[in-house]
Amino acid sequence: MPTVKSCPLPADALLRRYRKPGFYTDCFFADIPFRVSQEQFVLAFYSTALFRAERFILKWVVSKPSTDEQAVALASAKADEFAAWSVEGRTEKQLLLSDYQGRTKSWLRTDHTGTDAGTQTRLYFGSAVIPVLDRQTGERHLGLVYKALLGFHKVYSIALLWNAVARLKKQHSNN
Repeated sequence: MPTVKSCPLPADALLRRYRKPGFYTDCFFADIPFRVSQEQFVLAFYSTALFRAERFILKWVVSKPSTDEQAVALASAKADEFAAWSVEGRTEKQLLLSDYQGRTKSWLRTDHTGTDAGTQTRLYFGSAVIPVLDRQTGERHLGLVYKALLGFHKVYSIALLWNAVARLKKQHSNN
C-alpha cells in the first residue's frame, strides 16, 4: 500500500507563493514505482470515490456540481473550472487551484526520477489557507472554523493522496 509523507514544498512549487506568515500551507508526497503523467495524476485524484464524496457535498452545500467528464477536461488542460475551483496556475507538471472564495488553494505535482529499475514518480499534494483581514484589529487570521478543521484537513489530505496513488497502482496493474 502507498506511503504518504509530509515534506517541505519544493523550491519551485506554485503553492510556495502562499508560504507566508499567518498563512497555512502543507505538502504531502507519495512515490510510485512507474511513470505517471500530470494528467493521469490529476484525473485519478479528482475521480476517486473519496473525492467524489466531496464533489457531492459541494453540489448540495454550495451549488458547485461537477462530473467525471469535467475532471477529465481539467486534467487535460481543456478546462480551467472544476466544481468549486478554478485554475490559478498550471505548468507541465503542476496544477494550482483556487476555491471560488479565494480562501483555499489546492496544488498537485508530478516529478519523475530514473533509477536502475526504471522510472519512479513522486506525486505531491499541497494546500494553502489564506487568512482574512480583521477589520477591527487590522490583523490577518485564519478564522476559528479553519483553525478548528486543520487537524481533519491533514488527515483528509493524506487520505486523498493515498486514494489517488492506490487508484493509479490499480490502473497500472490492470494494464
